[in-house]
Amino acid sequence: MSKLLGKRALVTAGAQGIGLAICHHLLRAGCDVFVHYHRSSTGAAELTAAAQRLARRCASASADLTSTEGCNPLVAEAVQFLGGLDILINNAGSLIARRTLAEADDDFWAETMSLNLGSVRRITRAALPHLAASAKAHGGASIVNLSSLAGRKGGHGGSLAYSTAKGAVLTFTRALSAEVGPRGIRVNALAPGLILGTSFHTTHTTKQSADATVATIPLGRAGHADDVARAAVYLASEFDGFITGATLDINGGVYCA
Repeated sequence: MSKLLGKRALVTAGAQGIGLAICHHLLRAGCDVFVHYHRSSTGAAELTAAAQRLARRCASASADLTSTEGCNPLVAEAVQFLGGLDILINNAGSLIARRTLAEADDDFWAETMSLNLGSVRRITRAALPHLAASAKAHGGASIVNLSSLAGRKGGHGGSLAYSTAKGAVLTFTRALSAEVGPRGIRVNALAPGLILGTSFHTTHTTKQSADATVATIPLGRAGHADDVARAAVYLASEFDGFITGATLDINGGVYCA
């Protein structure tokens, strides 16, 4: 029987791409899921239908995660629907645009940091009391933060702000794991490499760039959203495990730390 059966999960940016795949995998593993989205709700409806087929519970809500006023009500709504919170998947983030240091003015830098790092901090801060209560009652809780290969090695041209924010997510993960470990909450990160078929790479990666990257990957292919989703489910499920403060690299072997 799945260790995730009956667990309650909140997934940010869960209605498309990697987030959508994570939600599908969590549902199939036995979770009830609350899905956050910003503008696109198409995937949320798809997840609701999938949950019904699996006899699981699923609901969704839109929120702007670049402000506390957007994050706190989202967490409250998720907890009210789910009846508590065992798992938090911080998936929201975006490159926004490719800009060099000279082109990245203060407003752009602040926007990138707020979305990619600030959203993780805000949502986690709001969710922490509920995760701690679950950990005390049920033996553990889990946070999984989505970083990026760019946060490991700096990314391609024009991704300085994004790479910096994603690198900070890795540091945030390590530091928070030490802070909340005594409360039974594990905190880990995923660092995906080239994951094609997502809006991120459709928008920001040319075919020429993708082909050049694939040529350097030892496994000889790009990743897909399910590769990341399986890893997210694994880290989420280890309620009595000994893994915390870790980063799992999902890149086909192009970077190994």
